Amino acid sequence: MTRKGATLELAVLGLLHESPLHGYELRKRLNLLLGWTRLLSYGSLYPALKRMLRAGWINEVTTVSPGVSRRQRIVYQISPAGTEFFSREITDAGPAAWEDENFNMRFAFFSRTESDVRMRILEGRRSRLQERLDRARTARGERAGDRYVTELQRHSIESVEREVRWLTELIDAERALKGTNPQVVREPITAPTEFS
Repeated sequence: MTRKGATLELAVLGLLHESPLHGYELRKRLNLLLGWTRLLSYGSLYPALKRMLRAGWINEVTTVSPGVSRRQRIVYQISPAGTEFFSREITDAGPAAWEDENFNMRFAFFSRTESDVRMRILEGRRSRLQERLDRARTARGERAGDRYVTELQRHSIESVEREVRWLTELIDAERALKGTNPQVVREPITAPTEFS
């Protein structure tokens, strides 16, 4: 799944898999899911919903809001074809699942994926970030003397190092759950934040 908008569509299907939603609530939940760095506009959401309707992955149901206004509302729900598509795509553990754009969304739906798929994605993500870290460390001194570039490089390296440690903890926890790693998970694993 590499086409533009595919991550958004998969996120929509994942949320609709839980329950039918109207556009406003769907946008609100997507913004929570995708994070503050990628706020979703209606200009992105509604074209995606139209593509998904044409593909037969979702259906529109018109409902009447309770109360005085009796205003009609469109609620979106996942179709059987959408459920099948989501189930197939969420198990894709290839390189696209490791990338920045896709990883967080995939991680949010890990409860619906098998352990071996989670492991491939986590290990792939860690490997990708380790490559990025090695390149950043190599390039670190190229613009020495520019204090702000040096600080930005330091911040980037620390952020990636923090995520690599977090991924390693998650991988160890997955292995412990499968019984392949004798290490016991001591405390809950929390995602790194940019400010931690």
